[in-house]
Amino acid sequence: MKLTDVIRRPLITEKTSILREDGKTIVFEVARGANKVQIKRAVEQLLGSKVAAVRTNIAHGKIKRQGRFAGRRADWKKAYVTLREGQKMPEFLEGA
Repeated sequence: MKLTDVIRRPLITEKTSILREDGKTIVFEVARGANKVQIKRAVEQLLGSKVAAVRTNIAHGKIKRQGRFAGRRADWKKAYVTLREGQKMPEFLEGA
């Protein structure tokens, strides 16, 4: 898996904004098959910041209905990436 395929997009929500302000945690949507080592390498090489820890979580897709038809959204994976002490936050997240 290529490094650009591992990280899909940064998650910017109210909860992730609080995590970003308090400490050095960034939250990403990542590929479902990516492991913690691949996520750490991708963040360090693509963003240029050293990583202290990576926590992952699988978000299960919701069941959605349209009239009498029921469908299910896909499951997806998110990663909580904690940067090392003294590392700066990447530029694309500072203005958000």
